[in-house]
Amino acid sequence: MVLEFRDEGLYCPAGRFHIDPWRPVDRALVTHGHADHSYPGHRHYLATHAAGPVIRHRLGEIDLEGIAFGETRDINGVSVSFHPAGHVPGSAQIRIEHKGEVWVVSGDYKTTPDGLSETWEPVRCHAFITECTFGLPVFDWLPEATLAAQLDDWWRSCRSEGRHAAIGAYSLGKAQRVMTMVDASIGPILTHGAVENTNAVLRAQGVDLPDTIRVTPETDLKAHPGALVVAPPSALAGPWLRKFGPVSTGIASGWMALRGVRRRRAADRGFVISDHADWKGLNAAIRETGATRIFATHGYTATFRQWLAEQGYDAQIVETEYGDDLLEAEEAEA
Repeated sequence: MVLEFRDEGLYCPAGRFHIDPWRPVDRALVTHGHADHSYPGHRHYLATHAAGPVIRHRLGEIDLEGIAFGETRDINGVSVSFHPAGHVPGSAQIRIEHKGEVWVVSGDYKTTPDGLSETWEPVRCHAFITECTFGLPVFDWLPEATLAAQLDDWWRSCRSEGRHAAIGAYSLGKAQRVMTMVDASIGPILTHGAVENTNAVLRAQGVDLPDTIRVTPETDLKAHPGALVVAPPSALAGPWLRKFGPVSTGIASGWMALRGVRRRRAADRGFVISDHADWKGLNAAIRETGATRIFATHGYTATFRQWLAEQGYDAQIVETEYGDDLLEAEEAEA
C-alpha cells in the first residue's frame, strides 16, 4: 500500500512522511490551514504557498516549506504534488505516486466554484481517500447566486427593521466567502477579531475582499447602523454579541440543511452554505478520479461506504480525527 493508516495519521512508508497527521511527526504534508488538518508540533511542514500564511498565523514559528499547485516533488523516491481542493483558499488534494501506483488524499474539498478558493480539479488515481462530511442525499447545495440573494434579502430586511444582521461563519474560508457573496453596497461589514485577523492574512496574499471594520471595545456601533456582522459561530452565543443591541442572527453551514441542527443553534436564520462537497459533488468527484479503491474518512462514513460498495467500488472506512469540532473549539478561544 502506498499509504498506511496509523495512530498518528496517514503515513507513506516509502516516502517517510505523513499527511495531515494529528500527532507530532517528523515530516507533515498539510492539505490546508483548518485546525483539524494542520496541527502544531511537527518538525517539518509542507503546504501550498497559498495555505502557508494562514498555517503560520495559526501555528507561529514553524519549519514550513511552500509548494506550488501542480509542482512535483520527489520525497525519498516518492512523487508528490498538490492540486486544488476548492475548500478554502490554498486548500489542496495531495497526489502520491510510488512504483506506478497513485493515491490521492482529498483533505476537505468542494467541487463547485465559489469565486474565492482555487477551483477543485479532479486528479486521476487508483485509490482515493475522501471525506464524506455531507455524505447523504439530503445534502444538495443551491447555486451560489441563489445563496447570495438569500443573504442580501435578509440583510436588507434587517436594515429596514433597524437591526444588525449577525452571521456565524468559520474565520477561515466561510467568513470570507460570505463577505464576497453579499452586496457590499447594502451597508458596512463589521468583523469579529478572529475573522479580521484571517482577513488580514489573506489580503496580504492578494485575496480580494470587501472593506471591513474590525469590532473593538472602542468601536462606535451607533455609527454603523444596520451593518452585517461576521463572527465565528461561537461568538453569537456569548456576551460579545450583546453590545450590538437589536440583532437578527444567522448561521452559514451545510448543517443548516437539517432542521434539528437549526433548532439547536437557536439562530433566526440558517443559510445552507458549505465549504464541503454535497452528495452529488462527492459522487461526481469519485467518478472523475477513476479510482476503484475508496477510503471514506470523516462524516457519514458507514452509509457512504455502503453506497459506494453497492456501486461496485472497493470501499473502506478509515478512522481519523478530522471534523468540525476542533474548528469550533479553536475559534471560541480567538
